[in-house]
Amino acid sequence: MDVNCLSFRLFYRFRVLLLFIVCSLVVGWATSYYLWEFQKTKIVMEHFRKRIVAEQEKKTSAFMEAPAENSDLRVCPALSPYLKGSRNLSFKMSLTLEEVEKSNPKVLKGHYRPSKCRPLQRVAILIPHRNREKHLLYLLDHLHPFLQRQQLDYAIYIIHQAGNTKFNRAKLLNIGYLETLKEEKWDCFIFHDVDLVPENDFNLYLCDNEPKHLVVGRNATGYRLRYSGYFGGVTAMTRDQFAKVNGFSNNYWGWGGEDDDLRERVMLNKMKVVRPSPEIARYTMIFHKRDDGNEVNGERMRLLRQVARVWKTDGLNSCSYKLLSVQHNPLYINITVNISVSSQSP
Repeated sequence: MDVNCLSFRLFYRFRVLLLFIVCSLVVGWATSYYLWEFQKTKIVMEHFRKRIVAEQEKKTSAFMEAPAENSDLRVCPALSPYLKGSRNLSFKMSLTLEEVEKSNPKVLKGHYRPSKCRPLQRVAILIPHRNREKHLLYLLDHLHPFLQRQQLDYAIYIIHQAGNTKFNRAKLLNIGYLETLKEEKWDCFIFHDVDLVPENDFNLYLCDNEPKHLVVGRNATGYRLRYSGYFGGVTAMTRDQFAKVNGFSNNYWGWGGEDDDLRERVMLNKMKVVRPSPEIARYTMIFHKRDDGNEVNGERMRLLRQVARVWKTDGLNSCSYKLLSVQHNPLYINITVNISVSSQSP
C-alpha cells in the first residue's frame, strides 16, 4: 500500500471521528438544554402550584366554605404528565364541527373538568367573534385537546357580536367577563383572539399573580414580540385583576388600540405584565384579510392619550349591551349580544 493511500485513509477516519465527536456534542448539548428548560419550568410551576394551593386553603379557612366538588382528589400536578411540548400545526380544509365534537367526547356544553385530580384554577376562555366560523372551528379543534392535556377545569365562551355595527373586541370581552360570572365563579380569564392557535402546551393557560401575556411570538412576526409592551392576542388575568383595572375600555370600535389601553390600566394600578419563555409562548396565526366592519381604528391614538383620565368610568362599570341569547353547544357556550356605538367617547 503506497503512502498516499494510507494517508488518505487516516485522514478519512480522522474526519469521520471528528464528525462523530461534533454530532455527539451537539446532541448532548441539545438534550442538556431541553432537560434544563424542562426542569426550570417544572420548578417555577411547582412554586406556582404551592402558592395557589396555599391561597385556596387560606380562603377556605377564612370563609368556612363548603368543601369543593371532588375535594377528596389530589391537586393536579404543577406540570401535567400529558404535555407534549411544541407541535407543528395543520388545518384541514374539510374539517367539520361534527368531527371536532367526536374527538372531544368529555367536553359537555363547552365545559371540561379532569376526573383524576383537582385543578389549580377554574378557567374561562373568552373568544370575541363575528364572521370567523372557519377560524373558530380550527381553534376549537386544537384548543380543546391542548387544554385537556393541561388538566384544566375550563369552559370556552364565544361572545358573538350581532348586527353590522363596527366590531368592538374590547367591549365583547367585557361582556364575556360579566356574563360568564353569572354562570360560574371563574378564577381566571383568558382573553383569546380566534385566529391565534397555541403551538406548545407548556404554555399554561393559568393566571399568575400578575397579568400574563401569552403571545410572545407568532409565525407572522418570525416568532418575535410584535413590539415592546405588546399585550394583545391572548392574555390571562384573574377575576380580581380584571375588576381592579375596570376591564377594557368600551370605546375602541374597529381594529387596534384596546390592548395597549388595557396595558396602561395595568400599569396605572401598579401591576406589571409577565410572559412565559419565548421558546414556549409561540402561536400560529391563521392568515386572513381585514374583515369588513373591523377597519383600522383611526381614533385609537387619541383614546390612548386619555386612559389615565377615563379608566375608572369607562369599562366594566359602564358596559351597556343587549343580551340576545345564551346557547350551550357541545363544544362552547355561545353568547350573542347587540352592542351600540352610542357609548363611544366624543
